[in-house]
This record gives sequence, C-alpha cells and structure tokens, in this order.
Amino acid sequence: MKFVDEATIEVRAGKGGPGSVSFRREKYIPKGGPDGGDGGAGGSVWLEADSGLNTLADFRHARLFKARNGEPGAGRQRTGRSAEDITIRVPLGTIVTATETDERIGELTEHGQRMLVARGGQGGRGNINFKSSVNRTPRQSTPGTPGEARELHLELKVLADVGLLGFPNAGKSTLISAVSAARPKVADYPFTTLYPNLGVVSLEAGRSFVIADIPGLIEGAAEGAGLGIQFLKHLQRTRLLLHLVDIAPIDGSDPASQVRALERELVRFDEDLGRRERWLVLTKTDQVDQGELEALVSRIISELDWAGPWFAISSVAQRGLDPLVGRIMEHLERVAKPARTIDDEEHAPDGHE
Repeated sequence: MKFVDEATIEVRAGKGGPGSVSFRREKYIPKGGPDGGDGGAGGSVWLEADSGLNTLADFRHARLFKARNGEPGAGRQRTGRSAEDITIRVPLGTIVTATETDERIGELTEHGQRMLVARGGQGGRGNINFKSSVNRTPRQSTPGTPGEARELHLELKVLADVGLLGFPNAGKSTLISAVSAARPKVADYPFTTLYPNLGVVSLEAGRSFVIADIPGLIEGAAEGAGLGIQFLKHLQRTRLLLHLVDIAPIDGSDPASQVRALERELVRFDEDLGRRERWLVLTKTDQVDQGELEALVSRIISELDWAGPWFAISSVAQRGLDPLVGRIMEHLERVAKPARTIDDEEHAPDGHE
C-alpha cells in the first residue's frame, strides 16, 4: 500500500432530535396532560489509534465522515433513539490539527487510544418538561442542538525506537531487511526508499524493538531539497539514531564529510533532534579489502573525532550485525528505566573505545 503521511478530512456530528409536543388521549381519562418525549442525541465522531495501520492512504478518497442525527421524541413520554457514534481508525503516531484555527487537538500514540473530534448535538426537550401549575397544557418544545462540524488535518509521524539516518545508498534498506522481517526495496540508485519502512527486530521472547528506515537525505533537506523535511519529521519520535555512512562510496566522496553534512541538516531542522543520541554505523565493509579496513575505519573515526558508539558492519555479509543489535537492545532497555544509572561502558561499542 502506498505510504501517505498527511491527509485532510471533514467530520460532522449528528444533530439532536427535536422534542415532541403531544397530549394524552386515552379512554376514561378526559383531561389528559402533556406527554411529549425528548429527542435523541446525535452521534459523535471519534478517532481511534490502531496498531495494525501504518498509513493514512485510506483518507485519499474517503474524506467526509458524518454521524447520524438523533430521532425525534414521541408521545407517551417516549424519548427518540440516540444515533450511534462513528469511529475512524488511524495509525499510531497520528497528530490531529483543526485546519480553521490551526489548533493542535492532540495525538494518538497508543493502541486503542480514542479522541473525540466532533460532539453530537443534544436532543430537544418535549412538552412534558414545560408542564407547571400555571401551564397545564404546554405547547412548546425545543429543537435538538446541532452537532459539531470541523475540518481536520491528520499528520503521521511513525513510531519507532530506532531511526536510520544517512545519504541515499548508505545501506539503510539493506540493514533493516537483514535484521528484521521488513522487505524494503533495495537497489543501487538514489532514493530507492520513497517512504518510511518499519521493521521489528526480535532478539528473544519479550525483547524486541522497532526500527524505521526513512528515505535517504541530501544536503539542503531541512529546506526541502530531495525528499525534504516530509520524512525528517519521522525521526523526531525515535529514541536512538543510527547514522549510516558508506565506508567507501563509489563516487569517491569522503564519508566523514557526509556525516558532517547530515549533522548540519539535523540541527537546522530541529535542534533537539540534533542532540538526540546518535551512533555511527560504517556500512558495506565487505566491499573493502580486509587488510585496509582497520586503517580506513580508524581514519574516519579520527577525522570526525567521534566520541560516541560506532560500528563497522556488512549487512550483505551479515558481519557485525549481532553486536549492533545487541547493543541497541541493551541501550533501549536502559533508557526505558531512567532511575537506573548508565555507566561509561555504554559509550564503548563492540569493544571499541
């Protein structure tokens, strides 16, 4: 299914049913009084987060969601039937904004979480409610109130523990396909990935994390160059960034320069994202002579003056993946428990200082 991460929809809640004007007409009761019942409530419109969805594509064509009106009241004090609410299912990570006011209504981040976006109108009052000692035959009732109606902008930011960051052809899609069941398109040309891919990496029962592969970035991405910021935003929810860089690009470009270029893009887009925990992953080591690999890795780390965790891997040759995945899982388990102290060993990846 095509990935769509923004959509605009219109929601209309139902109107409340009108109250009834009615009088008792029964045999042997010559002076029957008012008995008009109230109208039923209109249906409301809800959004509900569904972990089984990962796109807003369903809203490309279905843009209007309208709940039914409440039924009118009737004689014999019968209240009109209230209309059923309608529920619109959206992916986890959906941000909801009212387009008219640009007000952010909220976001849905947990499976089953619900948000009321249009409240149904209240039913009108029947004439039985207006009976009094001085008005024994009231002929007034009230109409139902209108339901709320609004236009909503939906924006999806994927929910993942780990985000993959890198230039096109840095090996992100190959990595996610090697460590998870995700099968993104892999090819040797830029922008193979045109939309985010999510993969679940399972180490054992009860120990897993979600990894997101977003389209490759280029310089100027924060201003919209290439595929632009429409996908950079998906990294904002991640707890850890893996900065992938081809250890020996075929175009002869410098890996260290590529890393610095994307660091600048992160900061220009979002300073908080630029400060996010980020590990360096040197990819495609199978394409380098093993006798030169250690020296090449040392040169890149030295040029960057990289102080954080780093890894050298080959997704194709399945080299270095287990240490990487294991360290990610350990890191996520630690940061999920803020009361626990993280010692300095966390900054020594795979035995490298």
